[in-house]
Amino acid sequence: MTLLGEVNLHEVDTPQGTGRWHVSPAAPGAEQGSPRALVVLGHGAGGGVDGIDLVALAALLPAHGITVARFEQPWKVAGKKVATRPPTLDEAWLAAVPALVTGSLGRQLHLGGAPLVVGGHSAGARVACRCAAALGAAAVLGLSFPLHPPGKPESSRLDELLAPTVPVLVLQGDRDPFGTPAEVNKALSSSNTHITVVEVTGAGHPLSVPAKVRTAADHRDWLAANVLDFLGAHAIPV
Repeated sequence: MTLLGEVNLHEVDTPQGTGRWHVSPAAPGAEQGSPRALVVLGHGAGGGVDGIDLVALAALLPAHGITVARFEQPWKVAGKKVATRPPTLDEAWLAAVPALVTGSLGRQLHLGGAPLVVGGHSAGARVACRCAAALGAAAVLGLSFPLHPPGKPESSRLDELLAPTVPVLVLQGDRDPFGTPAEVNKALSSSNTHITVVEVTGAGHPLSVPAKVRTAADHRDWLAANVLDFLGAHAIPV
């Protein structure tokens, strides 16, 4: 997309087949040596790495010394229309992230010493939450976390959102059928102070908003600013 600057494509072998990283490196001059943070993002079950939220972070965070890597799951790379089951998504993610950090591309981009932030959109957010501890993540970004299937609030996935013990940011549309910010906050107890929920007014599950709320460019800036504020508030030097 034209919004994005430099993007390096890097295929990676996983137990589920070939996945693909779309890496937007920290801008030259933004930081000497390693980037200030590495943000890795997964896509949802019904979309890809070109979602508005994932593109916004990949386009805007590199100027702040942050490398953003969007992971295209093997099922998507293979051209399939339907995502595979959650355990297979985790399996691919748990292979792909270390390969990025310690592999040849990671050495080229000096990623080894950067704090790792994991996240994603919808199903990608679920994967990030489930795998955060295993990857030693410093923080988690939950973009449109699907608290429950549409119309089935009794089928809660709260346990996945509570799995990380590190700070979690949830950006949630107030028209999201998978769970509104009010629903997420109601499900969380007051003791879960490591989870921050930010309402995206006018947004449904894709996290886009009508022009009367914000223009597309302003909305991308708004999404990136919320992520930057969150990272800066939780001891990640951005």
